[in-house]
Amino acid sequence: MGFHHGLSGLNAASKSLDVSGHNIANSNTIGFKKSRAEFNEMVASAMGSGQCPGSAGAGIGVSVAAVTQQFSQGVITPTANGLDMAINGDGFFVVNTPSGTAYTRNGAFQLDKNGYLVTANGDKVQGWPDANATGAQPMDLQFPTGAGIPGRQTTGLSIQAANLPATAPDATSVTPNTPRHTYGTSLQVYDSQGVAIPVEVYFVKNGSNTWDVYDGLDDPSATPPVVRTPIGTVTFDGEGKFDSTTVTTLNIDPSLANPNNPPAPFTVTLDLSGMTQNDRKWSVDKMTQDGYASGELTGVNVSKDGTLMASYSNGLTRPEGKVALARFTNPQGLAPNGNNNWVQTNDSGPVLYGSAGSGSFGQIKGCALEESNVDLTAELVNMMTAQRSYQANAQTIKTQDQVFSTLVNLR
Repeated sequence: MGFHHGLSGLNAASKSLDVSGHNIANSNTIGFKKSRAEFNEMVASAMGSGQCPGSAGAGIGVSVAAVTQQFSQGVITPTANGLDMAINGDGFFVVNTPSGTAYTRNGAFQLDKNGYLVTANGDKVQGWPDANATGAQPMDLQFPTGAGIPGRQTTGLSIQAANLPATAPDATSVTPNTPRHTYGTSLQVYDSQGVAIPVEVYFVKNGSNTWDVYDGLDDPSATPPVVRTPIGTVTFDGEGKFDSTTVTTLNIDPSLANPNNPPAPFTVTLDLSGMTQNDRKWSVDKMTQDGYASGELTGVNVSKDGTLMASYSNGLTRPEGKVALARFTNPQGLAPNGNNNWVQTNDSGPVLYGSAGSGSFGQIKGCALEESNVDLTAELVNMMTAQRSYQANAQTIKTQDQVFSTLVNLR
């Protein structure tokens, strides 16, 4: 029986060495999770045979029960790549491989030639194109890297922070009259082709707390001469706060910026509710409009909830999707599939999809990667321990051989 004991011990020690060697070999693999060999005692009663007197519970060696994976958190290291992601907490990235859906902790992502977010192996990262549609089935994430994004026509313009001086006299009460351009501002809006069109707004005081609003200056040199009339008024209360306005829209003529092939004229809403009238000088602190020119993708960054913020050459930054995370009741039931991927099994339980930071899902850290959770010092100690175990089991075989040799040589 000693030969069997020693042989099973040699196999167990060899398996432990294999596991430690695999861990050490992947100590620099991003997102790698170390494994651990677990062993079971073997006893005679486990063979299903009857027990002889005095032999109950006799051990017959050791067996490898399982090689389990340890999903402890790895160290998160900052990087300079905006597409690198690390999960801090529970969850896996979802990737679409040639053999089906898989899961990984390796967040070293990049964009391929077609704009898909992929791993180094070319597996497509999955998520939701609409950052708010996190309840739907995840799908491949793609960015407009080829044609870019088209321009968007402006629909609204807002003067969110501007002040008209309360001490300004009525324009016609002084000589010469206050020039119209004294209190004016301008902003670019965009037509349906993404062409920028300058828009001008001027304010001329015509009474107590009341100002006429113009959309341009007079041009006596034009043929025929251009004489502007007010498009409405804006009024303030006794405290200088916005009261009301009769101006709600501006008429935009695209031919001013694109005389060759202009789209049809259009209107944009005008919001003046952010204006005030007090003792400060004329100032415009903030104006916004919702249109933009066409643009090319210049970069992508990820927020802690997995939202992918894309930056474009036209200055626009907007969400282009959200990375999906997967979670399992028993992560150790996942089956390794190579390329730093795991696949679902019956032992892992069903997959649960969600966004980072929600429920029990961990958060995503952008410009960072999760290192392997292998402790090299511990693995080297385990390797030395397994080596000594291997030597000790070999010694039991040697000793058993000497015992048999003594028996054979009895005279």
